[in-house]
Amino acid sequence: MNTTLSDKNRQLSDILSGMNRVLVAFSGGVDSTLVLKRAQQELGSSNVLAVVVASELFRKEEFEGAINLANDMGARVHKTEINELDDEEIASNNPDSWYYSKKLLYKHLNQLADEWGYDYVLDGMIMDDLEDFRPGLRAREELGIRSVLQESNMYKDEVRELSKHLEIPVWNKPASCSLASRIPYGTKLDKKKIEQVDQAERFVAKLGFDPVRIRHHGSVARIEVIPEKIEELLSNREQIQTELKSIGFKYVAIDLEGYRTGSMNEVLDGNSIDKVVN
Repeated sequence: MNTTLSDKNRQLSDILSGMNRVLVAFSGGVDSTLVLKRAQQELGSSNVLAVVVASELFRKEEFEGAINLANDMGARVHKTEINELDDEEIASNNPDSWYYSKKLLYKHLNQLADEWGYDYVLDGMIMDDLEDFRPGLRAREELGIRSVLQESNMYKDEVRELSKHLEIPVWNKPASCSLASRIPYGTKLDKKKIEQVDQAERFVAKLGFDPVRIRHHGSVARIEVIPEKIEELLSNREQIQTELKSIGFKYVAIDLEGYRTGSMNEVLDGNSIDKVVN
């Protein structure tokens, strides 16, 4: 590790060591895993609780994978769930729905922390999350959640480097995101749309296209893969079209611009304050 990262890691130690008992919002991604690992090191596993939250908007495998990882790390684990589609502000799927989604999550975690006597709720936000406005930042500030990696001035590449040094198995795991990010703003979310996206992405990924995004435009499925894979995708077009139509889409389109994060945000004008990377 270079000196700068060593300094940041020491700063993280100083922050965590004064926290007594903490609850970690644990997703199994590299950021929250580093938070959990370092909290265990500084406070001892008996004073750290990893809370894994099941949501209708995330894949079941992500939930199960997070539980298994936390167990492998020797952490104390609590499984819980939130029903985001029951919240009209979230289901309406407007740019500020992301704020309400984070608010629902953080309120739930705060309730658990209060009930069980934990002093702080920690999340995995990092410095990169400040580059665009994130709705979750406002919810975090309102509800007093601590982002200790951000407080230590850590960026994603540093999180990965430190995680690799600590032999954290997910140090190079790609970021995951809500399946709701595949559905255009203003289109109401429901279980059927979420399941269609999930099934379609699973199928295309099994053909060897990963990362892949299936953007849900009503009767149209818009497929995004990396540009270098578009020609190969076309060679599988009949198989893909048949499967996606069986899932419920009437038309299947390929986005010639290719896979990119945040493509659903491209319709937002410059005055829009909510930018979500997905």
